[in-house]
Amino acid sequence: MYALEIKGLCKSYKGFTLDHLDLTLPMGCILGLVGENGAGKTTTIKLILDMLRRDSGTITILGRDNRKNLRLNKEDIGVVPDEIGISECLNARQVGRIMALTFRNWDSAKYDDCLKRLSIPDDKRFKEFSRGMKMKLGIAVALSHNPKLLILDEATSGLDPIVRDSVTDIFSEFTRDENHAVLISSHIVSDLEKICDYIAFLHKGKLLLFEEKDRLKEQFCIVHGTAQDLADISPAAIKGKKTTPYGVDAIVARDFVPNGMPTSPIDIEQLFIFMAKEAN
Repeated sequence: MYALEIKGLCKSYKGFTLDHLDLTLPMGCILGLVGENGAGKTTTIKLILDMLRRDSGTITILGRDNRKNLRLNKEDIGVVPDEIGISECLNARQVGRIMALTFRNWDSAKYDDCLKRLSIPDDKRFKEFSRGMKMKLGIAVALSHNPKLLILDEATSGLDPIVRDSVTDIFSEFTRDENHAVLISSHIVSDLEKICDYIAFLHKGKLLLFEEKDRLKEQFCIVHGTAQDLADISPAAIKGKKTTPYGVDAIVARDFVPNGMPTSPIDIEQLFIFMAKEAN
């Protein structure tokens, strides 16, 4: 069973269309949704959570239609939105008491552990929190009602590098349980590259690529050469290129690179930037 399965998902606004999105997230895995601001990441998440009405397509969460069994979906999904919706007058201790009355599976001990691990004060009011602190509290709440699927929209935004490292470790630990999975969107590609099993590139509402992260690194490399060198490579094998005064750098499928041509490994951020520029 997939934690999340999306088929043919479409949603149109004035000036924007999410165009036939297909994604699957296996249990025990983390899927990173990469894209620039306005690419469609938040729209996709709102459609998954049935906060927006889709134009067409299907969304299945843990084997259930996302528009049915809403109570079960609420219990089984931990959500951290881009803006954390907690009353500004509450402190973390009070938030925990409220959540214990909201979720059947609320785990107070786990919540206290998350507060301690993420260095969240339990007596400071929410309105006094920084953006990063608010995001950490949202993550603590999402983890503490024993969800099976975590959905996080820019969850590492506003966090300093040390805290981001701690948070991404928590997500990796979460998916050690094969009954758990994580969907996380971010424009901080280095965070996703560290923890994700699958990567999906969204650009202007279109899915440019969806693949296992390790397979991407095996499939593609950067070629350094001249325009004439690239002319010897099948255009279908070139995922993006950049011309400089010193030559041409291109993302190329390894199987199509001529013998002897200089190459270097890619990182996920490079791959996304090259592909997005090529798609413009």
